[in-house]
Amino acid sequence: MTEVFFTELRASIRSGLDMTSTLSDSQLMDYIERRVLADSGLNELTASEKRKWVRRLYDSFRGLDVLQPLVDDRSVSEIMINSHEEIFIEQNGQVRRIDVRFESQEKLEDMIQNIVSTVNRVVNDSSPIVDARLPGGSRVNIVLPPIALKGPTMTIRKFPEQPVTMERLVEWGSLTEEAALFLQGLVKGKYNIFISGGTGSGKTTFLNALSQYIPPDERVITIEDSAELRIVTVPNLVSLETRNANTEGKGEISVRDLIRASLRMRPNRIIVGEVRGSETIDMLQAMNTGHDGSLSTGHANSTKDMISRLETMVLSGAALPVQVVRQQIGSTIDIFVHLSRLRDRSRRVMEISEVRGLVEGEVMLNPLFVFQEEAEIEGKIRGRLTKRSSLANLDKLRMAGIDLEQELVQAKMAGGGNA
Repeated sequence: MTEVFFTELRASIRSGLDMTSTLSDSQLMDYIERRVLADSGLNELTASEKRKWVRRLYDSFRGLDVLQPLVDDRSVSEIMINSHEEIFIEQNGQVRRIDVRFESQEKLEDMIQNIVSTVNRVVNDSSPIVDARLPGGSRVNIVLPPIALKGPTMTIRKFPEQPVTMERLVEWGSLTEEAALFLQGLVKGKYNIFISGGTGSGKTTFLNALSQYIPPDERVITIEDSAELRIVTVPNLVSLETRNANTEGKGEISVRDLIRASLRMRPNRIIVGEVRGSETIDMLQAMNTGHDGSLSTGHANSTKDMISRLETMVLSGAALPVQVVRQQIGSTIDIFVHLSRLRDRSRRVMEISEVRGLVEGEVMLNPLFVFQEEAEIEGKIRGRLTKRSSLANLDKLRMAGIDLEQELVQAKMAGGGNA
């Protein structure tokens, strides 16, 4: 069966629908099934093939059209639509172009408008860039012409149905059990932790995994541009999401607005999904005003680069001396965790460093764990996150009544020395 036949059948089904009434999903599915069974052009198909046609036709009306099977496929982690006839996917760590296309540019545009409308967002010629999400939680970035020269562009980042735990990350080799237990103690001890890394390095996944160590009796506020975090271990949780301005340029709610509002909501901890600009100063001030144990992430190629980026982002929103900014960073953030996606496409924790304050005007780091590459065998990188030094600032652990070294020793004994 050709695409032309599919288009004609879809048009026939659409013309037979009563546009003045609203069909439920099940009613629409029943109607499509009857039309497919009655169409003589599909008589040669098997029952299984007819079911696929019914599903594809239904998805073209209510789902994500040709993208729906890709969204449903758990092995596909990213879907990249460069235009209505050029689609790439990331599947099992490999990026490739697929032989799938939209019926027309107009069909892709219709689907985009349906996506943004469900999350109260707007994307048009005057506001051609927007972040949104699908009902299942997948992150969506959309760019429209004239910014996108090939036509409407959309990138869908999918997330696992069940949040990845720290135990799974240890199994995958992203970090060692010893480092995981160490971070567990730091989260419980309310150390302010900042996660850095490049695009696709797994910052959000790691932040979710760290959040499982937050004590369940605390109140947590999450702040994001587009809600992605899935914290399931904290009952007293409030999730906040930014809002774009409307067509009149009014009604925008920024990350800065949400951070300020969150301070009046009695949070124990504040989690900012990602800082990109001037909101960084509000995040640092929140961490420094009684909200210990807060978490956030940012884009950078190394921990030192992240510190420089934090400086730049703060200065973009406040005319402060650089030394004051560095002092704020050095006294507020306790731990940096840097992630990277290596050339074999594995995601690893590359460094866990303690912030030791300012020394001669520079933020001083104490590397606690550092990844060391040992070999590359059949395209797979072998290496280990090795301990370099011990945590110097133990004050928060003492206040929380945590003896981290003793817990690590007990874990090693329980695990036969493999921690």
